[in-house]
Amino acid sequence: MTKILYDQGYILAYKFENNEKGHPTIKIALKYHPESKTNAIKGLTRISRPGLRRYVGAKEMPRVQNGLGIAIVSTSKGIMTDKKARQENVGGEVLCYVY
Repeated sequence: MTKILYDQGYILAYKFENNEKGHPTIKIALKYHPESKTNAIKGLTRISRPGLRRYVGAKEMPRVQNGLGIAIVSTSKGIMTDKKARQENVGGEVLCYVY
């Protein structure tokens, strides 16, 4: 998911590290507008959760903020954005909305 957020321009950089106990962690550099100092990510909403999974077909793929945001979808072809899933005509589990 961090690669998708980086490719879509929501974060500046990310790297995978191990903390002092040896547990893997992800460090993310958030992106801000240079003049107004506002975040690039206005909202992040978790859709699927362990108790209630949300699956959609290729035709019912959600549009986030009327196309201004993205939905991250786990498909049989890997994790991708809603736009790419529509292009490849695959459905899957909707993980989150980012706008």
